[in-house]
Amino acid sequence: MQPPSLQPDPSSTGLDPKVAGLLCYLGGFVTGIIFLVIEKKSRSVRLHAVQSIVVCVGLIVLNILFGFIPFIGLVLNFLLAPISFILWIGLMLLALQGRLNKLPVIGDWCEQQANKF
Repeated sequence: MQPPSLQPDPSSTGLDPKVAGLLCYLGGFVTGIIFLVIEKKSRSVRLHAVQSIVVCVGLIVLNILFGFIPFIGLVLNFLLAPISFILWIGLMLLALQGRLNKLPVIGDWCEQQANKF
């Protein structure tokens, strides 16, 4: 079953909402925060912004926590780097396609938070 496609709402930024969704992920939590603050209309752009913030901060926290574990932490950080990169590229491509992909564990919570703004 394919994830639901979304005809994104027009963005209040003047950008194509698909491009705005991609840009939410491009700079990690920084661009996520920027788009969360400036986006007023598009539900999909706000969702991508919140999801970008949560994913990026979560990966940073994991990276720091793994740094405290002597040998295993180094191995885990080594494995986390390519997984993070693949996730980052994948989320940007899905946003550019206009798909509203919520991540399994955090997606619903991110959507609730995006609707609050």
